Amino acid sequence: MGVSHISNRSEQQSRGWSRRGVLTVLGVVPAAVLTGCSGSADASEPGTATTASTLPPTITVTPADGTKKAAFTTPVEVTVTDGTLASVEVTGNDGSTLAGTYNDTRTKWISKENPYSGTKYTVTAEAEGGAATKTATFTTRSPGETFVGYFIPEAGSTSGVGMPVSINFTHAVTDRAAVEKAITVTAEPAVEVVGHWFSDTRLDFRPESYWAAGTTVTLGLRLKDVEGADGVHGVQSKDVTFHIGREQISTVDLDSKVMTVVRDGQTVAGYPVTGGDADHTTWSGIMVISERFKETRMESSTVGLGDEYDISDVPHAQRLTTSGTFIHGNYWASTSVFGGENTSHGCIGLHDAKGAGDKSVDGYKFYDSSMLGDVVVVTNSGEETVDPANGLNGWNLSWAEWRAGSAL
Repeated sequence: MGVSHISNRSEQQSRGWSRRGVLTVLGVVPAAVLTGCSGSADASEPGTATTASTLPPTITVTPADGTKKAAFTTPVEVTVTDGTLASVEVTGNDGSTLAGTYNDTRTKWISKENPYSGTKYTVTAEAEGGAATKTATFTTRSPGETFVGYFIPEAGSTSGVGMPVSINFTHAVTDRAAVEKAITVTAEPAVEVVGHWFSDTRLDFRPESYWAAGTTVTLGLRLKDVEGADGVHGVQSKDVTFHIGREQISTVDLDSKVMTVVRDGQTVAGYPVTGGDADHTTWSGIMVISERFKETRMESSTVGLGDEYDISDVPHAQRLTTSGTFIHGNYWASTSVFGGENTSHGCIGLHDAKGAGDKSVDGYKFYDSSMLGDVVVVTNSGEETVDPANGLNGWNLSWAEWRAGSAL
């Protein structure tokens, strides 16, 4: 019908009959005649309307079909003209899918999240009534420079109640909010957990107080394709679960030179100790065991003390600070030192035996009863409180101070 309408108009024009001409010449024709002309024009309009309504829907996918290096920093879009969308599915060759939302008129669909990098996607879209379908494929480009976060504790491990979730990034993070938002730490039983940036490469998470004994903690990393710095994207997408064991908090009083061990609210042991002397005082404050060695070598040169000592087989050593503070066994000092005087270079020493095999000595007993994440509190040392970033020692910050270190 549309073709017939256009042909009639062309024939009228060839005879010199433009509609404007008719109206000019017949300006005084009776209304009935004008009405007739109007009716004739209206009669031809349905042909035009019918032509528009019968155009098939056209579906467009962005990124376009066949794109080889599509951006992974923008969502996938599907639009339709001359129709509405019935369904849209986006599937990656890694098995992932992209969910999305329609606009009010169902003429546009946008993925809720961006596609992953280095992934081939297939988009299948259909218009209402099956009037049109569209299948398109595209591949997103691979990221340029990347970063990962190395975390502690390890997956599946059991730690003491003081163990934070600590993440060290392989590249300096400038968009801290984007990275922190992509990381979740949840606990069962539930408790609020907040992140704190110690530097542009370190982010720790902890609750307000120590974890409850028996807690299950889950770390969720959704860093893949998160831009941590200009042009530097994360690559991890995984969940990690670890557990909290019994509660053990040991308090070292370097005035009385005694360490009292409290487990699940009950005092279970008391050990005579020696701490740092007047020239090498021991840090005070709350410290968390971050490494454990049945035997290890300790050299004074590694902590800025020249050649004062080099002991190749220090028994039952447990690290308390990154800077070199340990609580460890000591077989070379007189037994009268323990509980009697502070003579160390800053570490906390317990009586022990060479070879780390004597189960009867205090060094062995304390080591055997301890685990990563246990809390050691040092009092009356004559030294300032340890820097919270020096080891896993963020418990020395108040909750308000800790929350202030979050980028969110």
